[in-house]
Amino acid sequence: MRSLRTGFALPIALLMTAGGAHAAQPITGQWVTQGGKGLVEIAPCGRALCGKILKILKADPGKPTNDVKNPDPGLRKRPITGITIVSGLADAGSVWKGRIYDPTSGKTYDSKVSRNADGTLNVAGCVMIFCQSQTWTPAR
Repeated sequence: MRSLRTGFALPIALLMTAGGAHAAQPITGQWVTQGGKGLVEIAPCGRALCGKILKILKADPGKPTNDVKNPDPGLRKRPITGITIVSGLADAGSVWKGRIYDPTSGKTYDSKVSRNADGTLNVAGCVMIFCQSQTWTPAR
């Protein structure tokens, strides 16, 4: 009986250490969105990670600074600064998976976020298998 338990312990220990090796890279911190338009902070929120717009760095002239495209009419007057655009990010192996809100369209998409070798983030919004990505750089 003792050899049977020992025989199971090694494969289980190997599986547990192998799972840790495939964890997604940390992504918390402050990030400048593609094109330098905004500053987003990714931080824990409950059991997941969320990303909030801290500041608009480059406002588009003539474009509203409120969440006017939000599908909820009650939220259309809120300022874009301060809203959570990335939510529910959970470690899914090599990437973080959650949801991302685009205030320019008012739409929410499935999201995949991963850390690139150069320290930037690859942030993708997806509909089914089709994804559109941006590269976010660390704020300095």
